[in-house]
Amino acid sequence: MVSEEELIEAAFQLFAGEYSKDDVEKFREILRNAMKDINIIALLKAAEYLDSLNLVNDDPSYLVADEMIGIEIAEYIGGRNALFNFFRYDTKKPGILSQLPPFQDDAYGGLIAGCMTRAFQW
Repeated sequence: MVSEEELIEAAFQLFAGEYSKDDVEKFREILRNAMKDINIIALLKAAEYLDSLNLVNDDPSYLVADEMIGIEIAEYIGGRNALFNFFRYDTKKPGILSQLPPFQDDAYGGLIAGCMTRAFQW
């Protein structure tokens, strides 16, 4: 299980510019609400289960199901704009994301991307 603080740290590693404590708290609130949603919980648990099966080594280029999970989580939380944030987090893999297996790194990357998009929408 990934901690809230690890997710916050990863989220703000790719933040462009300066951010305030209020920005972090806004993200934290959105993250906590997302983590109560059964749909998000189910997708995160699915990613955890798929990683436990050891179906693939590393993150092969032919594997797209992991991205599909991450995209669904991102867009569910942050709408269509979150897709672009998801690809930033998926490519850069900041913080804890770089240490997770293939399905979970994208699922949690989608969670971060969706929450960051929602936190900074106008």
